[in-house]
Amino acid sequence: MKGRKPIWILRIVALTALLLLAGCDIVGVRHIAPKEYATLRRSDVLSNRTLSDSTLQTLNVVALSQDDCAANFPRCTNTILYSDGLDDERRLSALSELWLAFAIQGDRSKQSHPVSDPALDAYLQSARYAYAYLFYTTRNPGERAFETRQSQVLDFYNYAVQQAVGSFFKLLPTLGTDWSQSTVAGWTLLKPSTDVYLGSGDYIPKELIPAEGLRFRGLRNIYRRDGFGSEFVAVGTTPAETDQPWRESNYVPLTAILQFPGDTLNSVLNTHEVRLYAKNPYLDSSITLDEQAVPLAANFTAPYGVWLARSGFAQQSIRSLLGRGGLTKPEVLLMQPYDPKRLTVIMLHGLASSPEAWINVVNEVMGDEQLRRTYQVWEVYYPTNVPVAVNLAQIRRAIDDTLHHFDPSGRAVASNHIVLIGHSMGGVIARLLVSSSGDRLWSVIPARAGLTAADQQKLRERLTPYLQFQPMPQVTRAVFLAAPHRGTPVARWKLARWIGDLIRLPVTLLEEGKGITDAMQGKNAAPGTPARLPNSIDNLSDTDPFIEASSTLPISPQVHYHTIVGLYKSKGPLAESEDGVVPYASAHLDGADSELAVPAWHNVQETPQAIIELRRILRLHAHNLHCLQHEGSGSATPTEPACAASPLP
Repeated sequence: MKGRKPIWILRIVALTALLLLAGCDIVGVRHIAPKEYATLRRSDVLSNRTLSDSTLQTLNVVALSQDDCAANFPRCTNTILYSDGLDDERRLSALSELWLAFAIQGDRSKQSHPVSDPALDAYLQSARYAYAYLFYTTRNPGERAFETRQSQVLDFYNYAVQQAVGSFFKLLPTLGTDWSQSTVAGWTLLKPSTDVYLGSGDYIPKELIPAEGLRFRGLRNIYRRDGFGSEFVAVGTTPAETDQPWRESNYVPLTAILQFPGDTLNSVLNTHEVRLYAKNPYLDSSITLDEQAVPLAANFTAPYGVWLARSGFAQQSIRSLLGRGGLTKPEVLLMQPYDPKRLTVIMLHGLASSPEAWINVVNEVMGDEQLRRTYQVWEVYYPTNVPVAVNLAQIRRAIDDTLHHFDPSGRAVASNHIVLIGHSMGGVIARLLVSSSGDRLWSVIPARAGLTAADQQKLRERLTPYLQFQPMPQVTRAVFLAAPHRGTPVARWKLARWIGDLIRLPVTLLEEGKGITDAMQGKNAAPGTPARLPNSIDNLSDTDPFIEASSTLPISPQVHYHTIVGLYKSKGPLAESEDGVVPYASAHLDGADSELAVPAWHNVQETPQAIIELRRILRLHAHNLHCLQHEGSGSATPTEPACAASPLP
């Protein structure tokens, strides 16, 4: 027929089209940048609020999309849960992320209120699926150690636990104390198991702060341990004012774990019971779940940082120096609740200072795993306006009282082989704590003629606590940083004298000073001008009689000591250098086991070089004690044991 193409032409056209289609590439390939690769591998609902690539692929397998799940979440999760086309690992990991995304979307809670029941239920569902993935699938966590997916699922679990535990904590006031289980958001919450002691005689925090979102100014490093569980700062009750000189820390690390009871995968997936474990990471490095020892997550810096941020030390230290309120007597601050099995490090700050002087030092010690297992840190916080001799006596009494309170027998590890670390004036006091005075300091008291024997005895009784002392027997090592053992000419400068004139001494000390003055003059002496009681700045002068006399006192032969000095101004030879405040000649001590000179100003204790040296010394100390115990000695000796040359790494 005219106008119609022959059939063979149509067949040729069709065949050509088929050939052309067959020649088209169905699968293409392209190269991606490293940044895009990392994003595809690691992005998930926590990092950028979008589902991970693994979960999206799982949805594709069961013919679902992200939009399908948003439109009908129950149908989406049930399809994944009961589909035959998925293995357990893929199924459970996807469900954990989907429930977490659902919880985050529905969580409109505020800080002071628990999350809504639907959101809390979703967080618990997410944690349960993650828990089942980790412990109830064919492979154990160790077999997936290098897989990105397991790291993601662990993050899902830890975040879900953080949100759920925070909500549980806000509900605790409504539960009272006499309960074993409670129904929350359709789940049975079993009474928590905890070994977190808050230093106030309490095991229940008054505040629980997630550590993950905390960032700190002034701290160079954040020390934490990756692992299982959610990291918190547990805050206890603020201690009431008492006459006791010690304060245990009420800011402590807490790691929270939610356990879902069950012997099989099906029983775990069907349970609506949950038990909270609150673990102290200083005591617990792992937890046993499903007969597997699992490493616990921990944040050791966060409690210390929160405590410092809330302390107000900066203002207190200045008020205390000038005698305008604040601290009036020494306090021993425990950086963690007392542990009889750990060695004790006691730190003493300097003039016009506070525990803030040790911000990074303490953090680095607590952040070092070996040192953290071995030591506990105490900081002495004392008024820096009073004379050195008075502070020495009061600090000695405060430390003795603290040791006796926690260990009346004096046999605990914490009460023996103590390490003293002092900066500046704190270094002077630390050296005197390990020195013998004999009768050498009586020369600083001006002679008074005509004193009766009774007056002389009365004067001696008043002055003996300040001028006659023996080394602390519990201390076997000390470190002195930028300490003006022989004083400093800076204390004679006009500015220092002006500040010294502004200092008000405590009334009780002035009364004691008047009593001493009266005793020095005797009852029959003619009235005259009372002797002026020196303050701390007076004592730090290189011409002060007390500092001159005390600088010659011998250090106990049982104590190994080290010096760290700053080199801010160098005039050539080391002996003529200084740190801007303290001359090298004043900070140097003959007979030290080691001396380190650091290019730094007077606050040398905060430099990385000084901190590294302190860590070395603490490792050496622990190692040598280990050697002594191994050799069966059990007590320190003046000479380091032979194995000291190879301290533990």
